[in-house]
Amino acid sequence: MEYRKFGNTDLEVSSVGFGAWGIGGPAMAGDIPIGWGKVDDRRSVAALKEAMDRGINFYDTADFYGLGHSEELIGKTFGNRPDVLIATKAGHVLNEKGQFSVDYSKQHILRACEASLKRLRRETIDYYQLHSARVEHLQQGESIEAMEQLQKEGKIRYWGLSLNTVDPAPEAGFLMERNLGYGFQIVFNVINQRGLPVIQKAHAGGYGIIARMPLQFGLLTGKFTKETRFEKDDHRAFRLPPALLAKLLDALEPVWEKAEEKNVSKTAFALGYILGYKEISTVIPGIKTPEQARLNTAIARFSQEEMAFVRKLYQENFVELMELMEEQG
Repeated sequence: MEYRKFGNTDLEVSSVGFGAWGIGGPAMAGDIPIGWGKVDDRRSVAALKEAMDRGINFYDTADFYGLGHSEELIGKTFGNRPDVLIATKAGHVLNEKGQFSVDYSKQHILRACEASLKRLRRETIDYYQLHSARVEHLQQGESIEAMEQLQKEGKIRYWGLSLNTVDPAPEAGFLMERNLGYGFQIVFNVINQRGLPVIQKAHAGGYGIIARMPLQFGLLTGKFTKETRFEKDDHRAFRLPPALLAKLLDALEPVWEKAEEKNVSKTAFALGYILGYKEISTVIPGIKTPEQARLNTAIARFSQEEMAFVRKLYQENFVELMELMEEQG
């Protein structure tokens, strides 16, 4: 396992981290699924342990993943181990009607941190993130005040922002212009590279970068076919409807051909491309099983020519398809 410095912090993170949304299990916000369907907690714990055995030291979760269940499993597995780095998030909530909402007030962030510490069974959170806060939330100032207070109190070591999936530039720019925070979590993968300018600018400014959705909801593992359908409690049921899935799979054929040419798995290809950018501190594929932990730590290495090939393919095949995906939510 390779380890990289997380921006200007003293954190040394594994180049592959553990995306822990999936192990949170099924959850609903009203009639909208916000989880990945049913999971086996025993398998989830085994996956966490296998990841540790494979050198993964960075675990990314959120209080909203499984409505706290993901954090609880991580806490049960690792507790307060100093060799495990935990990143979690706050800001997503269910309102009084059980529907999705957000709360970036100072009071909520402080309370949410305390609750996360309890579920994680830790004294300090290594990296605490505002979960998809937008500029209007940051301008109000309360969330930033809360983060700075938590850091002074020693309840978090560093903080940053998990950026929205559509246009990450405004929020990243807000923090960078004011020299606030220590890192960003941003969508970046073979078929969605619109965040690259933000990644490069933030890295130059000393921010750590977490690449999320590296396998685009599992699409880049190659395990889906045009006949694939998702359960109603799986958020991909509305994000990857059959017609869009078919178009994406057709556009991915040149990617699969290049992976075969390199004699690597589709997953290794997808993760290897991302880590070909030294600006990226860590990539966090979702892991739910020990098998996925093993698969996601086998990374392909890319030449400059191969990196250029994938960048060109993105422009030709995926820019318009990403706009269609955004329409799905």
